[in-house]
Amino acid sequence: MFELNIKANDNETMVIAAKGEIDIYSAPSFKDKLYNWLDDGHKNIVLDFSDLEYIDSMGLGILVGALKRIKERDGKIVVKNPRSTIRKLFKITGLDKVFIMEEAEQ
Repeated sequence: MFELNIKANDNETMVIAAKGEIDIYSAPSFKDKLYNWLDDGHKNIVLDFSDLEYIDSMGLGILVGALKRIKERDGKIVVKNPRSTIRKLFKITGLDKVFIMEEAEQ
């Protein structure tokens, strides 16, 4: 099961928590929600991936598309607290150099 929820929201930054799996089945819903929130005019998006268990290539493609949209507004997307498997996927694909990756403070 996949869930996407707004955790915090101010004029510039929206924090979105993702839970479950972003795959071929949940990707269309993920894209619709994420792009709608981007269209609300927020400059920065923080994606809290601490509860995200899996993301496939379709999900990564959606993230790249979202990053292109937000960079047009000089904004940024931060991927926060990814699990080790997701962090490894970002590293393998080189997306760890494109997205801002943040870990939880210990």
